[in-house]
Amino acid sequence: MTSPSSARIGIVTVSDRASRGEYEDLGGPAIHATFADYLTSPWEAVTRVIPDDRAGIEETLRELVDDEGCDLVVTTGGTGPAPRDVTPEATESVVEKPMPGFGELMRQVSLQYVPTAILSRQTAGIRGKALIINLPGKPSAIRQCLDAVFPAVPYCLDLTGAARLESDPEVIQVFRPKKK
Repeated sequence: MTSPSSARIGIVTVSDRASRGEYEDLGGPAIHATFADYLTSPWEAVTRVIPDDRAGIEETLRELVDDEGCDLVVTTGGTGPAPRDVTPEATESVVEKPMPGFGELMRQVSLQYVPTAILSRQTAGIRGKALIINLPGKPSAIRQCLDAVFPAVPYCLDLTGAARLESDPEVIQVFRPKKK
């Protein structure tokens, strides 16, 4: 049993093939491993592997925030231009406040590695107190994108009233304004 002060982090893999068991989910475990490296505060993962279906993605995001009480939800997959890639649309339909800077920064960082990063449509937004972030599906790209945006995540959660996340400064430096 986790303590009441533990953050709940939703980790959602959006993939038709992984949800059918046709191949091993590598994205969700990559997100989990990254947070295990970053975080020193208590946290609990709430994981899902679901198909590329807009209604199902929307339902899962609402469930993780509204019913499971997740403070942060991170998705992997479904952000490209293919017809079944609908994660950004599903995310945009369930958030109350879009946070476009997350997607802008992730694409900028990813372009340093692959020219096809321009095809990625990652986004983020706030639902209630929770931050929802869409990541690409490739594990190395997941880490690159989280390394770029995570420094702002704990302060964002502070501002929304979600659980406080503390990180290992030897692994990742987060930004919080200094109190006067």
